[in-house]
Amino acid sequence: MIKKIMILFGILSFFSIPACYTHHEVALAPVEIKPIHITIDINIKVDKALDDFFGDIDKTK
Repeated sequence: MIKKIMILFGILSFFSIPACYTHHEVALAPVEIKPIHITIDINIKVDKALDDFFGDIDKTK
């Protein structure tokens, strides 16, 4: 009787151990880095230069 219980316990242990095993697979997509194009319009210096140039003309009028 004890031998049958030990065999049953061994079989149950054998089949219950894989139930504790977890496996996770993480797939990573390739990362693509593209160049960034930035266009900045600088109008402040030109505006000040034109104000200075035409400011002198406006003062003479």
